[in-house]
Amino acid sequence: MYAIIKTGGKQYKVAEGSEIIIEKLDAAEGDSVTFEEVLAVGEGADLKVGRPFVKGAKVTATVVKVGKGPKIRILKYRHKTNYRRRQGHRQPFTKVKVDKIEA
Repeated sequence: MYAIIKTGGKQYKVAEGSEIIIEKLDAAEGDSVTFEEVLAVGEGADLKVGRPFVKGAKVTATVVKVGKGPKIRILKYRHKTNYRRRQGHRQPFTKVKVDKIEA
């Protein structure tokens, strides 16, 4: 059985026991989080699709890690004007492990 959840403006396909990396949540490591915006749940002929969400469905997960992704370097350059700007960015993320899918 799998579910499609919406969090952080993105959609993720999850199954029980799977680990996913999502946008940063306000939760510490070891905390339990619940996703109630479930777009679809089930498998095969038993698939329930919500409009927009499945009523009564929720996904419970545990926060495994909170961290930052790899550094991305941004370079702006304009020729003949001596204009150079260098900037870096590390996107924060939350890694969660799906414990239970309730439909």
